[in-house]
Amino acid sequence: MKTHDSATLPRPVAVGTAAPGRGGHGMLLAGSGVGLFSLSFAATEWSLRGFGPWSVVGLRGALAAVIAAVCLALFRVPRPERRHWAGLATVGLGCVVGFPTLTTLALRTTTTAHSAVVIGLMPLATSCYAAARTRSRQPRAFWAAAVTGAATVVAFTLLEHGGAPSGADLYLFAALLLCSAGYAEGGRLAREMPGWQVIAWALVAVLPVTATLATPAVTGEPVHVSATALTGVLFLGVSQFVSYIPWYQGMALIGVQRAAQIQLAQPLLNLLWAALLLHEHIPAAAPVAALLVLACIAATQRAALMN
Repeated sequence: MKTHDSATLPRPVAVGTAAPGRGGHGMLLAGSGVGLFSLSFAATEWSLRGFGPWSVVGLRGALAAVIAAVCLALFRVPRPERRHWAGLATVGLGCVVGFPTLTTLALRTTTTAHSAVVIGLMPLATSCYAAARTRSRQPRAFWAAAVTGAATVVAFTLLEHGGAPSGADLYLFAALLLCSAGYAEGGRLAREMPGWQVIAWALVAVLPVTATLATPAVTGEPVHVSATALTGVLFLGVSQFVSYIPWYQGMALIGVQRAAQIQLAQPLLNLLWAALLLHEHIPAAAPVAALLVLACIAATQRAALMN
């Protein structure tokens, strides 16, 4: 069974490359997704002011799944083919369950500014996963920049925590590994079905998990309803679906690695929102570390694109 009319598809090309003639549109779409992603840490912090961490994860996933299911029903979208479900499961477990859960747990004990720098490795991790998935080889310059970027992030985390990684850092590193796999698989699937259907089916697929988390969490965790907390949860729920629509479609048009390069702006945007919306103190080392990480990841992306 086909999931959609083949006329709606971008021209089939390799996962790491761009669809000819669609670069500008693809960059705009991917950039829109990154802009929405950058607000998620601030919204999570707002949510935690009134809800427990498991309640936040369950509610945002369940709300997004309901929105996605309604859209799928309205447009009468047929079920994906069997060969797509493994990739959709990776998207769901990585981007809908794993990343929100781990980052929410991390934000109980660390700041969004610190988290922004650690998650700055996401573009590199996404590119590495995509390269491994397609068995493409990268030049030495790619790996040299990758090691430098990783060393910068490790040095920053050790400096901030007195020489030892914290539990929050472990959550964040696990989150970026899971989400990078979800990003890359979603970008691959978006070449075979519209980007909004990729995230919609992934959300529906893991609805039993998010609903299971939401129900007992809300009844078992302390809840202090406030306008700020509700705004955070509602934004996360809507964004969990909406932000991935341009992101995956942008990946389909310009390739996973090039789209990941646009996400280099996210750590700096996270720092900006932390200062403007949360009034957080930005550690002196955070902007420097963020800029170094961005430079290193940019070098890996350029090397990958030139390969």
